[in-house]
Amino acid sequence: MRRKNLLSLLIFILGLVVTGLCIAQAPPVLDRTVLPIPEPNYPHSTVFDVRNAEAPPRFQIKAPEGAPNVLIVLIDDMGFGMSSAFGGPVQMPTVEKLANQGLRYNQFHTTALCSPTRTALLSGRNHHMNNMGSITEMATAFPGATGQRPNNVAPLAEMLRLNGYSTGFFGKNHETAAWEVSPSGPTDRWPTRSGFDKFYGFIGGETNQWAPMLYEGLNQIETPKDPNYHFMADMTDQAINWMRYQKALTPDKPFFMYFAPGATHAPHHVPKEWIAKYKGKFDQGWDKFREETLARQIKLGVVPAGTQLAPKPEAIKDWDKLSADEKKLFTRQMEIFAGFSEYADTEIGRLIQSIDDMSQLENTLIFYIVGDNGTSAEGGMNGMFNEYTYFNDVQESVKDILKRYDQLGGPMSYPHMAAGWAVAGDTPFTWTKQVASNFGGTRNGMVIHWPKRIKAKGEVRPQFHHVIDIAPTVLEAAGLPEPKSVNGTSQEPIEGVSMVYSFEDPNAASRHTTQYFEIFGNRAIYHDGWFAGTIHRAPWEMKPRAALLDDKWELYDTRTDFSLANDLAAQNPAKLKELQDIFVQEAIKNRVLPIDDRGLERAVAKMVGRPDLMAGRTALTVYPGMTGMSESVFINVKNSSHSITAEVEIPKQGAKGVILAQGGRFGGWTLYLDKAGKPVYTYNVLGLKRYSVSSPTSLKAGKSTVAFEFAYDGGGLGKGGMGTILVDGKQVAQGRIEQTQGMFFSADEGADVGVDESTPVTEAYKEGDNRFTGKVDKVTVALKEMPPSVAAAGDKAQRESAAKKALSD
Repeated sequence: MRRKNLLSLLIFILGLVVTGLCIAQAPPVLDRTVLPIPEPNYPHSTVFDVRNAEAPPRFQIKAPEGAPNVLIVLIDDMGFGMSSAFGGPVQMPTVEKLANQGLRYNQFHTTALCSPTRTALLSGRNHHMNNMGSITEMATAFPGATGQRPNNVAPLAEMLRLNGYSTGFFGKNHETAAWEVSPSGPTDRWPTRSGFDKFYGFIGGETNQWAPMLYEGLNQIETPKDPNYHFMADMTDQAINWMRYQKALTPDKPFFMYFAPGATHAPHHVPKEWIAKYKGKFDQGWDKFREETLARQIKLGVVPAGTQLAPKPEAIKDWDKLSADEKKLFTRQMEIFAGFSEYADTEIGRLIQSIDDMSQLENTLIFYIVGDNGTSAEGGMNGMFNEYTYFNDVQESVKDILKRYDQLGGPMSYPHMAAGWAVAGDTPFTWTKQVASNFGGTRNGMVIHWPKRIKAKGEVRPQFHHVIDIAPTVLEAAGLPEPKSVNGTSQEPIEGVSMVYSFEDPNAASRHTTQYFEIFGNRAIYHDGWFAGTIHRAPWEMKPRAALLDDKWELYDTRTDFSLANDLAAQNPAKLKELQDIFVQEAIKNRVLPIDDRGLERAVAKMVGRPDLMAGRTALTVYPGMTGMSESVFINVKNSSHSITAEVEIPKQGAKGVILAQGGRFGGWTLYLDKAGKPVYTYNVLGLKRYSVSSPTSLKAGKSTVAFEFAYDGGGLGKGGMGTILVDGKQVAQGRIEQTQGMFFSADEGADVGVDESTPVTEAYKEGDNRFTGKVDKVTVALKEMPPSVAAAGDKAQRESAAKKALSD
């Protein structure tokens, strides 16, 4: 009996062991609402010899079976009426082809500005919930506008990466706080700390397409040495190479690629052959452009028949009243923009063809968003040869720009176009980029292409949607739930609405029924087909039109008035009041309040509570290897007396090259040794004038201290002063610098130690071949005290300029 009981007990125990092994080896059920997905906690083994043990299944995160690759293409600063895919005159064959094989969305919206649109796109939450109420350079201390995405708003890339996707980002970022762009960080909001395995591109709001300041991951890299270099082609090559590499090694692992060119944001840079394609194509001017575009839009079906052309702003002149010189210049500007646009689209076509060549296009979900806001009117009424003239309050006349007509669009220019073309590019609407209270600022064409799932070809989808709808669409398409917790932080709910419901049903009722808009006090609300908004400030206006509580609101029924041409505010005040109340509710819900329409104050960090690395400092010592230091992280030498003191070592054969430089071809300064080893200081005023102070003698071999002292004249911004070069404490040269830049050097060229990267401050040394051939030990830049009256005058003027710069980004 005892033996029988013992046998039963052994059988029972063996059953438990077998059951335990089965349980241990069963594939775990993944809870994808908590990211990272927790690893299973397998019990510790009690088996001594591995030959007698069985390993549990390897824990591995894979995307759901059949999850598509995802490609998001985001063009910069292109409005609804530019691309041929939506009736515009700019030929963009790639997006046209995708649209003809997929779906056009003609009521898709952005935020009206760069950084806000990008953070909303990549998170599925409204821009204020990303703390991006404006661009990062205009951040404040108020929640909703700090410029730093909170941890409870995880980016889409992080959600996908933690669910088994490979993730790559190529192009423009402009989502990282300006004061965080240095090795000091923090790097939490850099692309590769925001869900992307790979980043190749530029961090700020714009870049020189011929000589960009590039980052790969967290590291600044040199621009490739290629006489035919252009960033658009480079970023495309990088994206193709990454995609091929990823698919070659892991063909079943889906990728998420965010492809965001600097095109077509200023500067408008493009090879000459692309400009030539549009010679004479815009001689009819921007008024006829608008009329012809609307006719094509109606014929194409992206604008309803009977749509009226909304009036253009009063500040935009009639084309037939312009002078011959104005017409000559302005048509050239549009030819350059169009060539830039088609070139960018063609490169995107090369990327998409490479995806097809890898047999991946069938199951690649493509979103091609034709603009992150309306076309930019920040070029003002004349446009510019050098965009930085505007930021330094230097007016470029039509006559001045025409003198360098043939250089426009090339590497010697940094151009922008006249605002009349921006209005035309936002046809059939009135307004442009920055104006969140009009569809001209927020309505952007968007195409979705996904052959495996979308069978309709060339159809239009009229549902109202917003950029926050992209993230939930991707999640649903991939079979992924919205995460409730990411990296240990409970998440704010995604506010967007998936668009998948519209793929198969063109007549489906829109599921995105309410949406607020707000940028710089321009604000609006969409609700159930009605739209109410107020034009608080035009892009070319430095001051608001009225106090916030005195703004004049407009009211439109978008169901019958596609272009917002018929204001119903006076006829239906009750409906207007209803929508204004809804706006306030949405504003409170989304951290929009308080409305911030400040310009001058907001441009100065200390006045709005924005971090400033140089706050309270009067000196900065820098060392070799410190390059690309933006004006947000480098000491400000403008409008002040200062000294630059470098400790260098000269080899027996002598030395040449840059000791310290800030800025580049379009404005800046440099301290360097010429070919003969003589110290030289050159100040470049906006590429218009260069002043140099040169030593007559070369530095001797050994250690030396080279200093430049600048005694500022005072009396306002951008004034001149006396420059003195000293070697080992002895004056060796002195000269006048009659003018300086009082407000801004560059958005994409920083301060460099031992080299002048990107474009050169002076043509006296070569681009890409100016590295110091001796040794720089260190360089100290020190400010000298200024009389309080001079400092006060400078602060006020500099705030005005900084506001201009920030509002243009």
